Amino acid sequence: MPERPGAIAAWSDLSGETLVPLDGGLINTTWQVGVPARGVLQRLHSIFEPTVHEGIEVVTRHLLARGIQTPILLRPDSGELCHVDEDGACWRALSWLPGRTCHFVTGPAMAEQAGRLVGRWHDATSDLEHDFAFERIGAHDTDAHMATLREALDTHSSHRLWEPTARLAEQLLLAWEGWDGQVDGAKRIAHGDLKVSNLRFDGEGRGVGLLDLDTLANLPINRELGDAWRSWCNPGGEDLREARFELALFEASARGYLAHSTLTPEEQEALPPAVERICLELASRFASDALRECYFGWDPQVAPGRGEHCLLRAQGQVSLAVSVHEQRAQMAEVLRQAAAQRTAS
Repeated sequence: MPERPGAIAAWSDLSGETLVPLDGGLINTTWQVGVPARGVLQRLHSIFEPTVHEGIEVVTRHLLARGIQTPILLRPDSGELCHVDEDGACWRALSWLPGRTCHFVTGPAMAEQAGRLVGRWHDATSDLEHDFAFERIGAHDTDAHMATLREALDTHSSHRLWEPTARLAEQLLLAWEGWDGQVDGAKRIAHGDLKVSNLRFDGEGRGVGLLDLDTLANLPINRELGDAWRSWCNPGGEDLREARFELALFEASARGYLAHSTLTPEEQEALPPAVERICLELASRFASDALRECYFGWDPQVAPGRGEHCLLRAQGQVSLAVSVHEQRAQMAEVLRQAAAQRTAS
């Protein structure tokens, strides 16, 4: 459990509050500020630069003006958007977004609410143009992630998990070589990491708002929704060796999304293979970190080490990709019907 950070002193109006460590994040270390909660304090992973907050400020203020609930940055006493301590670590405080966080979708009703929430968010940002000072360049460069995996296999051949990781890598690299999806379309403001744990729900199951805005970027919609459906339609979550893509969850979330946002025919056609692509991409990232053990967090209640947890996640994502591949035709039909229903209404 992380100790109480001294960086909270940079926010004098929050410095006297109780800090409660929050679990669940794979990247940033997070505390709840106050009981009851007034906000969150986060120590950012070193992959993020302080300039990431410029985009967060622009997008969240735009969302508020459109009536969409969102966390907003709470400025430290310096008046800046964040606080950089004497060790160079970047800290930020955000307002508290009420509701609950879930790590997997429990059924079609929740899936539909997830789709509605993201559809509203995309609709609200559809008129916003912004050049982000910080973007995670290559975040969805699948070829680059596969190259990183090959490099990890070459440079970590003595790792305790090399053999099972290499067997899995052979399967997923072959799957990527045979992937037959379409090129990306036009870019737009995107959240960039729509896994279900970044969505907030109220006590009645309705979508409230989106968390973790470090990944805001201009992205094609197939990358954005491909990652969303990879997460939402896997009812077992990311810590199972065998995963399945649940078509009923996909249907409900697609219906909810298209009730608030629209897709061009080209974007619609690109989505089913995009879900498979993101599964393979994330599998490669987990497999790389099974050997490198330097990026993703891990839970000792799930696996004995970071590498073992990442390998488990990679295995789950490969099995999920297989499940998606087997259902791509049905997914395309679901999208056609949902789009037709919107047009008819």
